[in-house]
Amino acid sequence: MSFKTLKEDSHFGGLFFALPILFFSLGLFAQGTKTVSIVGVGDMMLGTNYPSKKYLPANGGSDLLADVRKVLLDADVTFGNLEGTLFDGEGTPKTCNDSTKCYVFRTPASYIRHFSDAGFDVLSIANNHSGDFGPTGRKGTKAVLKNAGIAYAGLEGTDETTIFERNGIKFGFCAFAPNSGTCDIRKIETAKAIVASLEKQCDIVIVSFHGGAEGADNQHVSNKTELYLEEDRGNVVKFSHAVIDAGADIVFGHGPHVTRAIELYKDRFIAYSLGNFCTYGRFSLNGPAGISPIIKVITDEKGEFVKGQITATYQQKTHGPKLDPEKRVIAKIKELTKVDFPNSGLAISSDGAISKK
Repeated sequence: MSFKTLKEDSHFGGLFFALPILFFSLGLFAQGTKTVSIVGVGDMMLGTNYPSKKYLPANGGSDLLADVRKVLLDADVTFGNLEGTLFDGEGTPKTCNDSTKCYVFRTPASYIRHFSDAGFDVLSIANNHSGDFGPTGRKGTKAVLKNAGIAYAGLEGTDETTIFERNGIKFGFCAFAPNSGTCDIRKIETAKAIVASLEKQCDIVIVSFHGGAEGADNQHVSNKTELYLEEDRGNVVKFSHAVIDAGADIVFGHGPHVTRAIELYKDRFIAYSLGNFCTYGRFSLNGPAGISPIIKVITDEKGEFVKGQITATYQQKTHGPKLDPEKRVIAKIKELTKVDFPNSGLAISSDGAISKK
């Protein structure tokens, strides 16, 4: 309402109605109304020069995130899972029985610019590929991220947490996986202690996990320990609920290489798997492995869920994520959430808007 409209309203009732709107527009009632936006995506491996440079994309990878860059930039904080190493050293590559199927990832250090240009603020290094080149690879990767000003966490005993500030909000971040050298998703009491420590220091705590069984046959979430290739991949529901009980505000999952359901637990948002987001050259992208979401979560200043938005993407062997006009992953998340968490408290529209029921 303009000043002119207010001045010309001769009825007290109209003036009484108009004043709160005017005061709000002037910022007089703005205290406590601020919201925070956090974008999350899943696994990222932008190409590897091991075991061959043929697994690197054209143009130095500069085109990989071009189609989704605006979406990624449109947030206070943008998160993803860094699958593999990011450095130029040698290190000690892990051994594989079949060198033609040796999934060992070393992305050139220069590719860090693609993460920076897309607005990534924080990355998880808790996964089964962060140790692909041993301690040298981890050290080199951390140096590259630090030099670029991108926060990271997920290694047991050395890099369990990170704290950073954006727009006056202090964020805490920690990450977990069932893999050697990482903060262990299966040690729930330890995870709770890490989260509780962050909660005391920060306004909003973001937790990432790399867990759950892999593949198209494992799109559903169950509240039990998940096994894959005889490895204990954790109970992702028990873990997620426990860290929220300890003070987490958002939980972003990844690891199954397919998208999974979302849930609202105690007014805090959980995505159980964000799938393969940008995994060039060496990942299977067949069927459900080739579609994934960009999920934007809007919270209040204390982390309570307000609303969200799913942007649907797809990728193929020859290119990075592109916007999906068919919005397939939105329909899939809606379907999985209805089955796995029928009482989750979330409504998902056909265009990807997420709201409280």
